Amino acid sequence: MKVKQAMHKGCTWCSPDSSLPEVAKILRDEDIGSVPVGENDKLIGMVTDRDICCRGVAEGRDLSSLTARDVMTEGVAWCWEDDDLDSALQKMEENQLRRMPVMNSEKRMVGILSLGDITHSAPPQQAAEFASSVSAHH
Repeated sequence: MKVKQAMHKGCTWCSPDSSLPEVAKILRDEDIGSVPVGENDKLIGMVTDRDICCRGVAEGRDLSSLTARDVMTEGVAWCWEDDDLDSALQKMEENQLRRMPVMNSEKRMVGILSLGDITHSAPPQQAAEFASSVSAHH
């Protein structure tokens, strides 16, 4: 199976200058756990609900003054839509990722491959092993 057959197609981006309340509203309104951050037509990071908690709330910072850039995770691992699902899962396991951006041949982000997508697409044993791997304490 190819990644494009399993992934969630499309995604909502934000800019690095998006305010943290704007990012949080995207997470809530889209019912998602991460928002890709793009600048100059390139993926430069991801903001997760955990990033907001750990890099904003837990540090006692003024959330209304923070931007996506202030809390985002940089150096985002991604895969191609034509990759085999097995190779994408391996990359996700190696990086302990529950979500990974998916690019097309023009390096445009076309979707996100998530733990939920995998549990619906992969054989049950493979999905269970993957879920256990990325959920392991590290």
